[in-house]
Amino acid sequence: MDLRNASMVTEFILLGFSGPWELQVFFFVTFTLIYGATLMGNILIILTVTFSSALRSPMYFLLGNLSFLDLCLSTVTTPKMITDLLAEHRAISLWGCMAQMFFSHFFGGAEMTLLIAMAFDRYVAICKPLHYRTIMSHRLLRGLVVLSWITGFIHTLSQMVLIINLPFCNYNVIDNMFCDLPLVIKLACIETYTLELFVIADSGLLSLICFILLLISYTVILVTVRQRSSGGLSKALSTLSAHIIVVTLFFGPCIFIYAWPFKSFSGNKILVVFYTVITPLLNPLIYTLRNQKMQEAMRKLHSQNVRSMEVF
Repeated sequence: MDLRNASMVTEFILLGFSGPWELQVFFFVTFTLIYGATLMGNILIILTVTFSSALRSPMYFLLGNLSFLDLCLSTVTTPKMITDLLAEHRAISLWGCMAQMFFSHFFGGAEMTLLIAMAFDRYVAICKPLHYRTIMSHRLLRGLVVLSWITGFIHTLSQMVLIINLPFCNYNVIDNMFCDLPLVIKLACIETYTLELFVIADSGLLSLICFILLLISYTVILVTVRQRSSGGLSKALSTLSAHIIVVTLFFGPCIFIYAWPFKSFSGNKILVVFYTVITPLLNPLIYTLRNQKMQEAMRKLHSQNVRSMEVF
């Protein structure tokens, strides 16, 4: 293609969900409620972990960071997705599209790494309880959180430095609710086969490796609990099975989208909804709000706030 005779793209058109007006309104109300619940749930967890003296253990420190990442990841894509449902012109600027891809992979990559850190924390707590406080020191915790952010940054930067200079001309329609690497790369005016392979190797392998490591860690934990206490197995199985479901809902779509050959990828919007809308809501429900100690800390903080307001 002669790029000199092609009109360069300044914005992309997001097709989003297609259907009758009533269906668009239904999606608008549903996603708005889910996003509102995601914001409230994750903010509540962050505030509780920050101000509750009873939640000073490494596990809750990691859970608070997970909630912050979920909050950021959901905010990168969901508000735009919601407003576009009732908009006639569903456009996003070229740089807005690039920013959306950068931050979605930044927070997504950081969350994947943090989930590995959380699994390691549970492994140490269950398999090496006598050495838990020694191993999971404040220095190690800060290092794990910083490592997750660095991993997310390197992950997204390694891809964006190659994509940001791609020429986009003429065709600018993305069959999705937001900008994402597989669909945007296919709109470039040049051959992108090598770049597609790099994205598969980067995003696809990162998702697959993290998912396998999590499954291995959960398996080791279950085997250890089974060997030590048959009574604790049912409780551990109940807790970890819920974790595995959430992890599968998050990593499953990522693996399918980024590890699948680009020409075979149809842009399944249901998969996209799972890891951008549903999972950020399920994480606080499964990992944190079901926790009895977290519930008690929330009630205690609420009571303290009520008493403080009564004094004033």
